[in-house]
Amino acid sequence: MPSARRAERLAALAVGGTLVLGGLAGCSTTQDKAAAHRAESERILQAREKRQQKKQQERKQGKEKG
Repeated sequence: MPSARRAERLAALAVGGTLVLGGLAGCSTTQDKAAAHRAESERILQAREKRQQKKQQERKQGKEKG
């Protein structure tokens, strides 16, 4: 029955297409999460740099007084 095989192939293509589209949607979500994670990491590193600079200034001022 050629028509039954054709229907099976179309169903398989539809399922495959749905899976591919779902995977692509998942990738964009993953990319969004990764971008948010990178931004958070950058904020943490900037805050760390500010703290280190503040400590260095405090040490420098302490040496000037002493």
